[in-house]
Amino acid sequence: MWRDSLGRAGARCGQVLLIAAVITGVVWLLLQVAVVVIAVMVALILACAVHPAVRWLVGRGLPRMLATITAFVAILVVLGGVITGIVLAVRSQWDELSASAVDGWHRLQDFLMNGPLPIDTGSIDTALNKLVGLAGSGAFLGSALSGIGAATGFVTGAALMVVLLFFFLKDGPKLWNFGLRWFRGDTRAKLAESGDRTVQVLGGYVRGTAIIAAVDAVCIGIPLALLGVPLALPLAVIVFMGGFLPIVGATVAGTLAALVALVTNGLVVALIVVAIIIVVQQLEGDLLQPVVMGRTLRLHAIVVLLALAIGAIVGGIFGALLAVPFTAVGWSVVQVWTDAYQAGPDPVLGEDPLSPGSQAASRASIAQRLTYRRMRTQGGGDPQATPAGRSGADSPDPDGQNPDGRIPDGQSPDGPDGDPPGHPDE
Repeated sequence: MWRDSLGRAGARCGQVLLIAAVITGVVWLLLQVAVVVIAVMVALILACAVHPAVRWLVGRGLPRMLATITAFVAILVVLGGVITGIVLAVRSQWDELSASAVDGWHRLQDFLMNGPLPIDTGSIDTALNKLVGLAGSGAFLGSALSGIGAATGFVTGAALMVVLLFFFLKDGPKLWNFGLRWFRGDTRAKLAESGDRTVQVLGGYVRGTAIIAAVDAVCIGIPLALLGVPLALPLAVIVFMGGFLPIVGATVAGTLAALVALVTNGLVVALIVVAIIIVVQQLEGDLLQPVVMGRTLRLHAIVVLLALAIGAIVGGIFGALLAVPFTAVGWSVVQVWTDAYQAGPDPVLGEDPLSPGSQAASRASIAQRLTYRRMRTQGGGDPQATPAGRSGADSPDPDGQNPDGRIPDGQSPDGPDGDPPGHPDE
C-alpha cells in the first residue's frame, strides 16, 4: 500500500514530521540553556570581527598570547568607555530631561483638551491612576523580582561571553584544526569552506555594521547636541546600537530621538531632527551600505524581516540582534553543501535573480580554493589504510605532506600567525 502515490506521499509526510519533531526538540533544549547559547554566539561574532587585528599583531612579531591580550583589552576598554560615557551623560542631564518631560506632558494635555480632536482626558487620567496602582501591587513586585532574575542571568551570560571571547581569540584556530581532523576528503573540504565563509560573513557583518552605525550616530548625535536636545550622547549611542537591527533598528532609534526633541525642545526642533534622520538614512541606504558592506550580506529585505521577527520571538532582543548575521551564515553554508541551485541565465526562467558575487564560491580566495582541492584529493583515502600501529599523521606522503593535511611530528600545529594549515584566514 506504500507503493502508490498516496503511500509515497504519506511516507514523505512522516519523514517531514519526524525531522520537524527533532528540530523542535533541539530548539527546546537550546532554549533551556539560552544564556549559554547567546554567550557562545556573541563571543563567536566578536571573535570573527576582531581576529584580523590579532592576526595583524602576530604578523608584526608579537606572540599570539600577547596579541590576544592586546585585542581583548582594547575591546573591554572601548565597551567600558561607552558604558561609562552613557551613565555620566544620563546622570548629568537627567534632572533637565525629567523637568522637560513633565512640561511637555502638560503641554500635550492642554493640546488634547483645547485641540480640534475630541479626546476625553479623563480616560487618560484613569489609565495613569491604574498604572500607579499597578506599580504598588504584588504583581508588580513579582515582575520586579523576575527582572532581578533576568539581570542576574544577563550578568552571568556576559561573564561567560567574555571568557569565551578570550579563548576564541587565543585558541580558535587550534579548535577548528582539531575539529577538521575528524573528517576526510570532500567532507573536510566543505567543512573548511563553511568555516571560512562563517568567519568572513560574521566578521564582515560586524565590522561593516559597526562602521555604518558609527557614521549614523555621529551624523545624528552632533546635530542633536547643536540643537540643544538633552541626552544627545545616549541618544547617539542608541542610534549606534539600533544600527545592528537592519531596517527596524535605525527607524526606532530615530523615532526615539525625535520624541525626546519634541518633548524637550518643541515641535520645530523635532521636525528638524526628523529631517536630519531621513537624510542620514537615505545616505546610509544609497551610499554606505553598498560601499561598506559589499558582498558580506546578500539577503533580500523580506528574508531580513522574517529573520528579525523569528529571532525576536525565539530569543527576544538578543535573538533579533543575532538573527540576521547567522541567517546570512546559514545561506552561505547551504550554498557550500549543495549544488542544486542552477546559477546563471536560464532559457525559460531568464536572468538569475542572484548576482555572481552573492554566491559563496565567489568569495573564496585562490589560496582557499587550492586548499579545498588538496583536501578533496589527498584526504579521500580509507582511514584504515595506514599501516598497523601507525596513525595517519605518521604515514609517508610523496609530496612531503600528510595525505589528510596533518602536521608531521616536531612541527607546530599553527602557522606563522597561529592559524591551522588548510584553514587560511579571510
